[in-house]
Amino acid sequence: MAGGDPDFCNIMHADTAGTKTSLAYLYWRETGDLSVWAGIAQDAIVMNLDDMGCVGCTQDILLSSTIGRNKHLIPGEVIKTIIDATVNFVSAMQSFGVSIHLAGGETADVGDIVRTIDVGYTAFARMRRKDLLVNHIQPGDAVVALASFGKASYESDYNGGMGSNGLTSARHDVLNHAYAALYPESFNPAVPEEVAYSGSKKLTDTITIGNYTTTVGKLILSPTRTYLPVLQLLFGQLRTQMHGLIHCTGGGQTKVLKFWKAAG
Repeated sequence: MAGGDPDFCNIMHADTAGTKTSLAYLYWRETGDLSVWAGIAQDAIVMNLDDMGCVGCTQDILLSSTIGRNKHLIPGEVIKTIIDATVNFVSAMQSFGVSIHLAGGETADVGDIVRTIDVGYTAFARMRRKDLLVNHIQPGDAVVALASFGKASYESDYNGGMGSNGLTSARHDVLNHAYAALYPESFNPAVPEEVAYSGSKKLTDTITIGNYTTTVGKLILSPTRTYLPVLQLLFGQLRTQMHGLIHCTGGGQTKVLKFWKAAG
């Protein structure tokens, strides 16, 4: 996005946590665990930041929230948890050299159009055009992939790696059909009865991965991993040798094919 000064460019991105908020709603209603909403704040923020990181943007990012809720189902304590988590996430990123500045936001009571809650953020930054990383992937380039699962050094828990993509399918394919009757507000009423929560698992079923034991709900709700702490280090050491970055999420495989064809 061009700015008035030819030496600078403006970077802007807007995204949400998507239907992952509906899964958080289910887990919170079943367990009373408010902490899952902290993960939703990170999900919505990181869906912006990781894309911005792909053009080399990790500094002086302005962040504004847009939250729409059904106040009859989502009380103030949920909103407080989300806002507090936003502040904590920004503070954590500062410790890794990633500067983010909070610019406020909007919380609207829109129960007529939002069944439970929608959490989104808009991020904006201004950077020198010479520092912009434009994809110019070439034959012979080494490809380095960063995993979305496992436990990064800057994460407190094991990460299931799903991020904020494919949650509609995950919820309905994995979770037990009993949730359809218990929480009809958690899914689109137009979804056919036979596919609504058509799996076998309960949110509180335990699952063990290596030495880590958690619940099905917590595993799927793992906060979207941000790669900015890693990218910040890489940009400081290898920026001139980097020919491109791709954030592979929902349509990652088809996106990679497009870049592969362009390179080859």
